[in-house]
Amino acid sequence: MRSYITTTEETALIHRAEHRVAARESCRDLNFKILHIALWSLIAVVILTSAFAPAITFLTFALWGTLTLIANMALKLTTAILFLHRGAMASFKYKTRATDTALPKISIMVPLLKESAIVSHLLTHLRQLDYPKNLLQVILVMERDDITTAKTLAGTKLPPWITAIDVPRGTIKTKPRALNYALDHCKGSIIGVYDAEDAPEPGQLRKVARHFAQGDEKLACVQGTLDFYNARTNWLSRCFSIEYATWFRIILPGLARLRLPVPLGGTTLFFRRHILEELGGWDSHNVTEDADIGIRLTRFGYHTELLPTVTLEEANCRGWPWIRQRSRWLKGYAVTWAVHMRAPKTLLRDMGLWQFFGVQLLFAGTLSQFFWRLYFGPSGWPFSPCPIP
Repeated sequence: MRSYITTTEETALIHRAEHRVAARESCRDLNFKILHIALWSLIAVVILTSAFAPAITFLTFALWGTLTLIANMALKLTTAILFLHRGAMASFKYKTRATDTALPKISIMVPLLKESAIVSHLLTHLRQLDYPKNLLQVILVMERDDITTAKTLAGTKLPPWITAIDVPRGTIKTKPRALNYALDHCKGSIIGVYDAEDAPEPGQLRKVARHFAQGDEKLACVQGTLDFYNARTNWLSRCFSIEYATWFRIILPGLARLRLPVPLGGTTLFFRRHILEELGGWDSHNVTEDADIGIRLTRFGYHTELLPTVTLEEANCRGWPWIRQRSRWLKGYAVTWAVHMRAPKTLLRDMGLWQFFGVQLLFAGTLSQFFWRLYFGPSGWPFSPCPIP
């Protein structure tokens, strides 16, 4: 039946995967030509003012950089105080141990791209999940033209609760588009996302299910903690470990408690299905779809909570891939901010003043700090793994 539907309705399913999010909340209609012109115009203005009025230019950048730095540090200090006062995350005490019959159906999507060696590692950790397999559905999502992954899976025997689907070609090829396509194949009331190299702790899904069961109706998303199993490989992997420990155990829980938008991670995410579908899934055209969906959850009146359950993944240990990754994140932050600031009054009305301020601080503040350090030369170049300078 699934094969018949995906064959006969392929064009409609592709269009749906690429256009699930409403146009006003997506970057697919964003005029990047105008953005590029505006960016280069700004750079030209900075160069000219630096040449003819260096003192004024320096003072302007110094004041703006100092202001955004103080605001960022104040936010981090607040989250650190919350951490010291109440712990990294609330110590959730579940009222009862839910029986298997009370547990919900959970669907996990795992996007794969050109995977040849990691699949056995992934399947090993998926099999270790302590959750009734009749209530668990795992979907391995791969692109139809991904010959490497297809060959790997063809030689792998999958258990009946794990299936693989291939995403047909469309106008774009992105992770969020693949997730949108696979969403229609999910059967669970809770939708989760893992990466191929993830090693979640065995009892994670039970914690997620119980947390959703005891959360309020506005709890839309549960974000787990990410850590690394190769933290001691080199200096860069150690920096990543420090960054992630701070980000997922202090800053993100603090943002959640302050009811500010939470820039989600790309994995160990779990959503209530009906809320995810109400939002339209992921923006297929955004390279940081996880951070974007964190803002849209807030705009719709929902919230995210952090759960003290750890998923281990592989830290980036090489310089060039790290630079590409951080460049993509900065681009995604810029695009996400531009999308939601197309109509500032609407964003303010949807969020309220406090959360609107949070968006400016988290996204515009981060970008401001990057360009401020870039402007002040190599000594300020942001060679730090931290996503928020």
